[in-house]
Amino acid sequence: MNTSHSHANGVAGPTKTKAAAEEKPPVIDAGLRSLDHYKRALPKWRYDLRQQALPLVRWETPYLAWMQAKLRSPALDSYFAITANLGTHTFFMIGLPIMFWCGNASFGKGIVHILASGVFFTGFVKDFFSLPRPLSPPLHRITMSGSAALEYGFPSTHSANAVSVAVYAILCLHDPDNPFQPSTRSALEALAYFYAISIVFGRLYCGMHGFVDVVIGSIMGAIISLIEFYYGPVLDAYLLANGWTSVCGLLLLIIILIRVHPEPADDCPCFDDSVAFAGVMMGLEIGTWRFARSALADIPFDLGALGWPAVAARVLFGVLVIFAWREVAKPSLLKGLPHLFRLIEDNGLDLPRRFFMPASEYKNIPLRLRVDNVMPNVSDLPNLITAVRHPGRGRSVSVGPQSAADAYETLAYRERRRRESVSTGGGNNAGNPGAGELRNRGSVQDMRQPPQGTSSDNNINININGSSNGNGNSNSNDKSNNDNGAPARSSAVSGSRPSDFEKMMGEGTVVVSPADATGEEEPDVYVGQQDELGEREVFSKLVKPRVRYDVEVVTKLVVYAGIGWLAVEIIPVLYEVIPGLGAGHLRVA
Repeated sequence: MNTSHSHANGVAGPTKTKAAAEEKPPVIDAGLRSLDHYKRALPKWRYDLRQQALPLVRWETPYLAWMQAKLRSPALDSYFAITANLGTHTFFMIGLPIMFWCGNASFGKGIVHILASGVFFTGFVKDFFSLPRPLSPPLHRITMSGSAALEYGFPSTHSANAVSVAVYAILCLHDPDNPFQPSTRSALEALAYFYAISIVFGRLYCGMHGFVDVVIGSIMGAIISLIEFYYGPVLDAYLLANGWTSVCGLLLLIIILIRVHPEPADDCPCFDDSVAFAGVMMGLEIGTWRFARSALADIPFDLGALGWPAVAARVLFGVLVIFAWREVAKPSLLKGLPHLFRLIEDNGLDLPRRFFMPASEYKNIPLRLRVDNVMPNVSDLPNLITAVRHPGRGRSVSVGPQSAADAYETLAYRERRRRESVSTGGGNNAGNPGAGELRNRGSVQDMRQPPQGTSSDNNINININGSSNGNGNSNSNDKSNNDNGAPARSSAVSGSRPSDFEKMMGEGTVVVSPADATGEEEPDVYVGQQDELGEREVFSKLVKPRVRYDVEVVTKLVVYAGIGWLAVEIIPVLYEVIPGLGAGHLRVA
């Protein structure tokens, strides 16, 4: 951590006269301001809770890095990066509607309930605590999703999704009404266990989560599934028997939960995902309530009678309708809602969340604005198809901070280590040779230059393979490649202890620009990452939170509520209208 007396005006502190100091208030060094980021961004009681939980994240990081170094191989890297997609929101949002179109509406509704609840409540806890992911370095981040690293770490939504689906599936398999043969049931149960364990362990292996993250996420997923299995049918019966008032009461409860969702300290997409799944839940409840009361509710699904071509056509038609709705509804709402919001605002009502720009302060919204990462846009489909055909191409392995939470935690841990070394009387280098070189560089150009007294090959701030000899210097053989094309790790790393990896914590490259004179704006933060697969250094400026508009929340709610409604009611009705897609002729008189 750079503790020099540099200021926003570039004049050294000791050269200032006393008169000048009295005329201008002192400007806090940007690096030190960054340490107080969460103290300023969170209410005191939330900040205190975060500070109590933060040592757990720091304690487990070297053990995670030690485990990762022991187990890593190119094959496992690809496997866990690819299978992580099976626990994402996008995978379930694309696959779940098919259950309603292929005769598994009851099971599909249960899965929607547990996934929507899991995404919402894990996102709620993530934003509440605002805890970072385990530090990189020493961990290597292995992922196929760029947005995943932008979220906080605690708890793991992947783990909650995987465990909730596995627990719910196992409970359904053990239900007396289960139609499967014992051998099939055992095979499916084993598959459910394997799926959950693979996803949960993969989050640890990939360096995306810590032990506490996956344990708490798994517990939340299991609890949600138990509640849904035992009380979900009771809720459905209640809603069906009590008319619109009960449905409206449930919708109001969902809206209240959205409104009380905590504000994060950083730009985190958790709230966007929570709103999207809350919208799906609202549309699902409206659609299933209406469809259950219609004359089409008793139409059976028979794959043998319909035939594979007809079923494939049904799925293709349904997917096209959903994408068409999203492509039409989102820009229409972003264009039309601001006028309504201005009218409401003129009457003294304030609808948006904090930090959302009110409609009176902007004129137009970009119609191609990407308001969420839950479902791909039509323009994303070619890349999605390429990722399916060549799954290994989208994998990335990076070392270094990837988000604002990563950068602030790197700076905070670096300052903590500096203070500990000073308090022991050993100076900045006590107990950690080379720690004195861990400093904030003054500019992006300086990031590319090694610290004084070291060569560029031994730059402690960028450690290609995450290995260290204790002095912050990489071993020369670390830069060679093995037969599989992956960077070879030295024997020193494979035999290292967790304490060796602890010395690497806080060594990520982070540059904080000088603070502005007023102290109101957050300083610019630059981070450096090492792309292990491409063997190149990537320097980038952390993107500050984009402008958020007050109409985005309502837009997401309407768009995803429409998706849920279309999937469970409108599209099944359209099947009976379009020749060749309906199954009404299979109904028993």
